[in-house]
Amino acid sequence: MHRLLRASVALALAAPVGAIADTPSEIRALRQELEAMRSAYEARLQAMEQRLKAAEAAQAAEAAAASAAQAPAPPSPAPVAAAPAAPPPAGANAFNPALSLILSGTYTRTSQDPARYAITGFPLPADAEIGPGTRGFGLAESELRFSASIDPWLQGAASVALDPDDSVSVEEAWVQTTRLGHGFSLKAGRFFSGIGYLNPKHAHTWDFVDSPLAYQAMLGRQYGDDGVQLNWVAPSELFVELGAELGRGRSFPGGGDASRNGAGMRAVTAHVGGDVGDSHSWRAGLSMLDAKARDQDLLATDPAGNPVSSAFGGDTRVWIADAVWKWAPHGDATRTSIQLQGEYLRSARDGSLVYDVGGADSAGAYRVAQSGWYLQGVYKFMPRWRVGLRTERLDPGTPDYGANAAALATPDYRPRKNSLMLDYSPSEFSRVRLQFAQDRARQGFVDHQLFLQYQMSLGAHGAHEY
Repeated sequence: MHRLLRASVALALAAPVGAIADTPSEIRALRQELEAMRSAYEARLQAMEQRLKAAEAAQAAEAAAASAAQAPAPPSPAPVAAAPAAPPPAGANAFNPALSLILSGTYTRTSQDPARYAITGFPLPADAEIGPGTRGFGLAESELRFSASIDPWLQGAASVALDPDDSVSVEEAWVQTTRLGHGFSLKAGRFFSGIGYLNPKHAHTWDFVDSPLAYQAMLGRQYGDDGVQLNWVAPSELFVELGAELGRGRSFPGGGDASRNGAGMRAVTAHVGGDVGDSHSWRAGLSMLDAKARDQDLLATDPAGNPVSSAFGGDTRVWIADAVWKWAPHGDATRTSIQLQGEYLRSARDGSLVYDVGGADSAGAYRVAQSGWYLQGVYKFMPRWRVGLRTERLDPGTPDYGANAAALATPDYRPRKNSLMLDYSPSEFSRVRLQFAQDRARQGFVDHQLFLQYQMSLGAHGAHEY
């Protein structure tokens, strides 16, 4: 730069004498000196620019290395069942509710009138959700769900069911702790009981359109109640979960006159599970539900096959043994997977039955032990496509009607059903399912059922349990 300054001064001084020193050799010498100083200056500028770029690149590399050193370690493989909820996230939107809407619709075709559907040997309330539903096109049960963190200690959720008959009901509405610690969590409100494997799951997560016959006959499709639930997950590599529930006993197999103090339902659950290698996982469980009923309206049949209204009062105890096994290559179920699932239910009812309410009003004892099971397999044979098969059986037992033995039918018939389904999921938010079933739940009738179902998920929706 000093040389450039000197050249500028020399040019300024040389200007007045340009007329004197105007020989070609002097002009050529001055031009050469100016060009040499310009080249040297440009070379120094380029060198400084390269040094600046190198310094900036070094600073960016140091920042990236520091960020990587502070990042959390990669997450360990997911457990086989859902762990207690994590503390709520921080931020301005941490406590805003997440909304989701599950739209579901069906086309149903049956060979028997659904209005006359019954499960032989299993007296049930008139409002029990059994059978294939209405024929033709219809809106199936859709679900509107709200969930959010309440504060650092609680979270809450509510699920509103939009039923096909245009009625609205509250399926679930509960609050749950997030920071009890030591593996404990407490839930209070209305919720699906944790008994069995299928019962806690919402209908849109089922692998078939309908619930198994054993659930329909002994739980009225799905058991939910108002109460409290305490769960504990053991701090061990083997998944161990224990649970206890107290509830009002508002629905079948409880129900009827609810004007009581105290709990009308008690339940205990135990589940264990684990991984076998990186491609197999399993879970097994045993549950017990004890429910009280008072003046519970039941529809039964007399020996001639005519419907008769009766009222039951007493206790019902339902035992459920469940097991599920899943396979996916290296834990990746995006392309192919297999799931085998089965449950065995046993129900024992002990109390009194008033036969022909409003007519004979004949009171007598009522004792019966009934059972049922289902076994199903679902195979994902390529991305987005699954096929499934389910078989199921019921045993109505030998009821003891006491003084009403001659008036009530005791058929020696075991209901059964087989179902085949094929579904396609364009994405994790949509599914179309085709299902065919041969239903022999009612003695003397074979109901061929065809279902075409769609399910669409709108909005935020959390991951499903194992």
